[in-house]
Amino acid sequence: MKKMKLIAVLLLCSCQVLLAAVHETPVRPKIISRSEWGAKSPKGIIRNLKVNPPPFVIIHHAASDSCTTQAICQARVRSFQKEHMDNNGWSDIGYQFLVGEDGNIYEGRGWDKHGAHSTPYNAKSIGICIIGNFVGHTPNAAAIKAVQDLISYGVAIGKIQENYTLLGHRQTTSTICPGDSLYELIQTWPHWSRI
Repeated sequence: MKKMKLIAVLLLCSCQVLLAAVHETPVRPKIISRSEWGAKSPKGIIRNLKVNPPPFVIIHHAASDSCTTQAICQARVRSFQKEHMDNNGWSDIGYQFLVGEDGNIYEGRGWDKHGAHSTPYNAKSIGICIIGNFVGHTPNAAAIKAVQDLISYGVAIGKIQENYTLLGHRQTTSTICPGDSLYELIQTWPHWSRI
């Protein structure tokens, strides 16, 4: 009888461990908040996404110099926000998130917010911009991992649809973004689609 109880307890423990592993949310990737990188307040109210969770993830490059330290990446993100707000007349930085080759993710508009990065998809996508120019080379491993971790985390917490479609910016409008090398790379990632 004691043996049967011991077996039952061991089976119950095994099932609990298995269920916990299956339903475990991935570790939150390192996201540098707006206040940490020195964001200005938006000029107006940033609307919520019309389709939430969004069914699309759009990959961009900044067509800028790259950054490999947090200090330089933060300065780049501040300059993008200034350009988007002052030159483009937008309410805030256009992307939901930006990723540096320092391996960090920088919060732009963040989850749930309507973007200003790809007009036909702004209300139904998460725009992720990798800081740098990726026409002739791909981002480093740290940046690639950060983007992939962010997408996985977004799916796990219900901020991106599980069956999302991954696109390069050039698939949504006439542009060379996200650069030839990065575009070629993302075509090998899960969920990329020709549309």
